Amino acid sequence: MFDLKNIVFLDIETVPQHAHYHELSSEFKKIWDKKAERIDANTDSATLYEQKAGIFAEYGKVITISLGFFSHTEGELQFRTKTLVNDDEQLLLTEFVQLASKKFSKKKYRFCAHNGKEFDYPYLCRRMIINQIPLPSILQLMGKKPWNVHHLDTLELWKFGDYKHYTSLETLSVIFGIESSKKEIDGSQVASVYYHEQGLDRIAKYCTQDVIATARIFLHYYGLGQLKNEHIIRIKD
Repeated sequence: MFDLKNIVFLDIETVPQHAHYHELSSEFKKIWDKKAERIDANTDSATLYEQKAGIFAEYGKVITISLGFFSHTEGELQFRTKTLVNDDEQLLLTEFVQLASKKFSKKKYRFCAHNGKEFDYPYLCRRMIINQIPLPSILQLMGKKPWNVHHLDTLELWKFGDYKHYTSLETLSVIFGIESSKKEIDGSQVASVYYHEQGLDRIAKYCTQDVIATARIFLHYYGLGQLKNEHIIRIKD
């Protein structure tokens, strides 16, 4: 069904475009207020902006993109990761597109992310369009039917056709005995760590751990063995 070497594991971290609601323009406040009303009518817009805006591509931005891929070296399965980090989203996305176009332009490659089809893939595409950055061939998804999107999703695989069901990456890590990426921070804390602690490096480490956890879960699904810590290589440049 697949060649493990052709799967690129992916995770992104996102935050609201601004630290606080009051920093928004009057136009953005108006459209966010309408969005917030639909999300939770009992919570004020300013609070919801800090808590939720980062998960919507129209109101958030990407700050970290982590990639991982398998290779065989001397009979050993190795997993190489590379994490892109930048406060400037346009520069970050441009670097990602250059990397994807150089390394993963052939049709044989496909991404794998946890909840990627609902979040990571469309979020990246939307932010690239907003930033006027051409989509790389691997993310040319506009107008495609769900069954024509060949990228993988560890959440979708776990659903076994049950589209009501949601299981977090953390839950799957626990039940499969996989080292969790949520030891220091979790997704709900990313915006606070970014804006109030200037902890971009900390978030990047968390994003990398999510990619590793996703790869380990994928291996577990297909009975392909375990990925040991000593076989993980982090590419610095």
